[in-house]
Amino acid sequence: MIEKTDFWFSFANQNRRLHIYLPDGYYNSAERYPVMYMFDGHNLFYDSDATYGKSWGFKNFLDRWDKKIIVVGLECAHTGNDRLREYCPYFWDSFAGPIYGTGRQTMDWIVCDIKPFIDRTYRTWGHREATGIGGSSMGGLMALYASICYNDVFSKAACVSSAIGFCGKDLRAAIAQNEMNPDTKVFLSWGSYESRTPRGKAIANACNRSINDHLYRKGAQPYMFRQIGGRHCEADWEKQVPLFMNWLWLDRI
Repeated sequence: MIEKTDFWFSFANQNRRLHIYLPDGYYNSAERYPVMYMFDGHNLFYDSDATYGKSWGFKNFLDRWDKKIIVVGLECAHTGNDRLREYCPYFWDSFAGPIYGTGRQTMDWIVCDIKPFIDRTYRTWGHREATGIGGSSMGGLMALYASICYNDVFSKAACVSSAIGFCGKDLRAAIAQNEMNPDTKVFLSWGSYESRTPRGKAIANACNRSINDHLYRKGAQPYMFRQIGGRHCEADWEKQVPLFMNWLWLDRI
């Protein structure tokens, strides 16, 4: 089942909607569950909620998956460049103009406000080993950033088609500066058709491989996946859901 609730984001002075997946039978048991936090939560479960009319089909996957888990989808801002700003932890001279990222404030909100609320309200396993995070594009960048800079909270990250080309230097510096638990699992993926130009494709390959290598040298457990024919869209990200969920949570490739 999906529960929706609005949650105050004090930094933005606005509410953000949470889309919360609970396993079937949740209210008929005393079981506790691990939790995965996902960016762009409105795009996860229902086509009717998704920005472009196509979701990740996450609910259909979870309903038949081997592991019972709570997934908390965090809806983004929908005004102007607010999503780019809130899902960016660094400065970005972007296609939409200069973006002074407030990603750290977004992560502080998730860690200090949302996670305690979820752990109070639902029967969760709140420890690090039972807590993951994920997202695509800018959400993928945020999931990667969380796994590096909030490694005491998140042990698993699904970084799908992450927007990391503009901030590779910052991310590599963050990896060098932060301690990372050896059990940290980071899924890094990109699609072979996300860029129309050979240069764009080469940049995506190089950026992900560079982050993979730095994570590996730091002692973490990265896993790279290049989706042949993959585009930058929910329909193709849906195809990756079984892959990253099985690897992150069940150690299946």
